This record gives sequence, structure tokens and C-alpha cells, in this order.
Amino acid sequence: MAVSTKNYYGNIEISENAIAAVAGFATLDTYGVVDLVSKSLKSTIANLFKKQPYTKGIIVNINKDNRIFIDIYCILKYGISISAIAESLKKTIKYTVEDFTGMIVDTVNVHVVGVRV
Repeated sequence: MAVSTKNYYGNIEISENAIAAVAGFATLDTYGVVDLVSKSLKSTIANLFKKQPYTKGIIVNINKDNRIFIDIYCILKYGISISAIAESLKKTIKYTVEDFTGMIVDTVNVHVVGVRV
């Protein structure tokens, strides 16, 4: 499913993969985030053959009202407050995706899979 909007010039549709790529760039650009990881082994094997490593570990769901729900699975840097990084990551992702799409990001869930030195 894609997010769609209509303006003076016509219809605009943005795919879930494009939103996931933008969220991935913003995630890896956030201080304290080391890497993105897949949710399951099946996703890990599927992501080996993809050309976009930034969509790994990011799940985007869109409902009928064009509201966006994002789940992020990541590894954080050791020695930094997990809650501070998670809150910063939520705000960064929400702002970046809303700025990119012009739509409302309803929820950003950060799943910390592990920490790395």
C-alpha cells in the first residue's frame, strides 16, 4: 500500500519502501545508533539480496486514513542512555518522514535488539 495525496498538479503516491529508506537514513544518522537489524531470520535472508541496506529493520504500515506507523529494529552504542537515544530517534524519524511525505506519522516504535561497543 502507498500513501497518496492530491494537490493542484495531480495525485502523488509514495511507496512504503521509499518511506522505509528515508526512515533508515534518518535512523543511521542519529547519534548512538550502530546498525539496523531484521526482525526475523526470514527477513534477514530476504535482505541479503536487496540492494537497499537502509530498509533493513524498518517496517512501515499505512492504514486507510494515510496514517503511517513505523517499527524500527536497531542496535545501539554501549554506554549511552537507551531511553535518551530512543526518544531522540522517535522525534527524528517522525519529523523526517512527515517532512518527506507531508503526511502524519502516528506512531514510531523503537525496538532495541542489542548494544555494541
